[in-house]
Amino acid sequence: QVQLVESGGGLVQAGGSLRLSCAASIRTFSNYHMSWFRQASGKEREFVAAISRTGGSTWHGDSAKGRFTISRDNAKNMVYLQMNRLNPEDTAVYYCAATLRAANFGSRLGYDYWGQGTQVTVSS
Repeated sequence: QVQLVESGGGLVQAGGSLRLSCAASIRTFSNYHMSWFRQASGKEREFVAAISRTGGSTWHGDSAKGRFTISRDNAKNMVYLQMNRLNPEDTAVYYCAATLRAANFGSRLGYDYWGQGTQVTVSS
Protein backbone atom coordinates (compact mmCIF):
# COMPACT_ATOMS: atom_id res chain seq x y z
CA GLN A 1 0.00 0.00 0.00
CA VAL A 2 1.39 3.36 -1.01
CA GLN A 3 1.75 5.95 1.69
CA LEU A 4 3.09 9.48 1.81
CA VAL A 5 3.78 10.73 5.31
CA GLU A 6 4.67 14.35 5.93
CA SER A 7 6.51 15.62 8.98
CA GLY A 8 8.36 18.68 10.20
CA GLY A 9 5.49 21.10 10.55
CA GLY A 10 4.94 23.21 13.63
CA LEU A 11 4.78 26.71 15.03
CA VAL A 12 7.44 29.20 14.01
CA GLN A 13 7.85 32.95 14.29
CA ALA A 14 7.80 35.17 11.24
CA GLY A 15 11.21 35.25 9.60
CA GLY A 16 12.03 31.75 10.77
CA SER A 17 12.61 28.51 8.88
CA LEU A 18 11.21 25.01 8.76
CA ARG A 19 12.14 21.91 6.84
CA LEU A 20 9.31 19.62 5.85
CA SER A 21 9.91 15.98 5.01
CA CYS A 22 7.81 13.47 3.11
CA ALA A 23 8.49 9.76 3.46
CA ALA A 24 7.17 7.73 0.54
CA SER A 25 6.47 4.02 0.71
CA ILE A 26 6.49 3.62 -3.07
CA ARG A 27 8.49 0.76 -4.49
CA THR A 28 9.20 2.67 -7.68
CA PHE A 29 9.68 6.06 -6.04
CA SER A 30 12.17 7.26 -8.62
CA ASN A 31 9.45 6.95 -11.30
CA TYR A 32 7.36 9.65 -9.64
CA HIS A 33 7.57 13.39 -9.87
CA MET A 34 6.94 14.84 -6.43
CA SER A 35 5.26 18.03 -5.33
CA TRP A 36 4.27 20.08 -2.34
CA PHE A 37 0.93 21.83 -2.09
CA ARG A 38 -0.57 23.81 0.73
CA GLN A 39 -4.05 24.71 1.83
CA ALA A 40 -4.86 27.56 4.16
CA SER A 41 -8.11 27.58 6.08
CA GLY A 42 -10.98 28.54 3.77
CA LYS A 43 -8.81 28.63 0.65
CA GLU A 44 -8.11 26.42 -2.34
CA ARG A 45 -5.21 24.02 -2.30
CA GLU A 46 -2.22 25.85 -3.77
CA PHE A 47 0.82 24.56 -5.65
CA VAL A 48 4.09 25.23 -3.83
CA ALA A 49 6.85 23.33 -5.60
CA ALA A 50 7.61 20.27 -7.72
CA ILE A 51 10.68 18.19 -8.46
CA SER A 52 11.33 15.82 -11.34
CA ARG A 53 11.94 12.11 -10.94
CA THR A 54 15.72 12.47 -10.92
CA GLY A 55 15.76 15.73 -9.02
CA GLY A 56 17.35 17.46 -11.97
CA SER A 57 14.52 19.94 -12.45
CA THR A 58 12.44 21.90 -10.00
CA TRP A 59 9.52 24.29 -10.26
CA HIS A 60 8.29 26.71 -7.64
CA GLY A 61 5.02 28.55 -7.31
CA ASP A 62 5.03 32.31 -7.02
CA SER A 63 4.62 32.20 -3.26
CA ALA A 64 7.66 29.96 -2.89
CA LYS A 65 10.14 31.52 -5.28
CA GLY A 66 13.26 32.75 -3.57
CA ARG A 67 12.24 31.41 -0.17
CA PHE A 68 11.43 27.70 -0.47
CA THR A 69 13.53 24.90 -1.95
CA ILE A 70 12.31 21.44 -2.87
CA SER A 71 14.70 18.49 -2.96
CA ARG A 72 14.60 14.71 -2.92
CA ASP A 73 16.69 11.70 -1.99
CA ASN A 74 15.73 8.73 -4.12
CA ALA A 75 17.92 6.39 -2.11
CA LYS A 76 15.82 7.17 0.97
CA ASN A 77 12.44 7.67 -0.75
CA MET A 78 12.28 11.15 0.73
CA VAL A 79 11.20 14.58 -0.46
CA TYR A 80 11.97 17.78 1.40
CA LEU A 81 10.77 21.36 1.44
CA GLN A 82 13.12 23.87 3.00
CA MET A 83 11.17 26.98 3.89
CA ASN A 84 12.97 30.19 4.81
CA ARG A 85 11.81 33.70 5.68
CA LEU A 86 8.38 32.43 6.64
CA ASN A 87 5.55 34.88 7.11
CA PRO A 88 2.02 34.48 8.51
CA GLU A 89 0.62 34.09 4.98
CA ASP A 90 2.50 30.78 4.79
CA THR A 91 0.28 29.32 7.51
CA ALA A 92 -1.40 26.28 6.01
CA VAL A 93 -1.52 22.51 5.92
CA TYR A 94 1.27 21.32 3.63
CA TYR A 95 0.74 18.22 1.51
CA CYS A 96 3.12 15.97 -0.33
CA ALA A 97 1.91 14.48 -3.62
CA ALA A 98 3.21 12.03 -6.21
CA THR A 99 2.48 11.81 -9.91
CA LEU A 100 3.63 9.87 -12.93
CA ARG A 101 2.45 12.74 -15.14
CA ALA A 102 5.34 14.72 -16.53
CA ALA A 103 3.64 18.06 -16.99
CA ASN A 104 1.26 20.57 -15.43
CA PHE A 105 2.51 20.00 -11.93
CA GLY A 106 0.65 23.03 -10.68
CA SER A 107 -2.71 21.38 -11.16
CA ARG A 108 -4.10 19.31 -8.32
CA LEU A 109 -5.64 16.99 -10.88
CA GLY A 110 -3.68 13.96 -11.98
CA TYR A 111 -1.74 13.28 -8.83
CA ASP A 112 -1.71 9.61 -7.97
CA TYR A 113 -1.06 9.84 -4.24
CA TRP A 114 -1.43 12.42 -1.49
CA GLY A 115 -0.22 12.53 2.07
CA GLN A 116 -2.34 13.52 5.06
CA GLY A 117 -0.59 16.85 5.49
CA THR A 118 1.40 18.62 8.16
CA GLN A 119 0.35 21.89 9.78
CA VAL A 120 2.62 24.91 9.53
CA THR A 121 1.71 27.94 11.61
CA VAL A 122 3.67 31.17 11.39
CA SER A 123 3.12 33.72 14.10
CA SER A 124 3.66 37.43 13.61
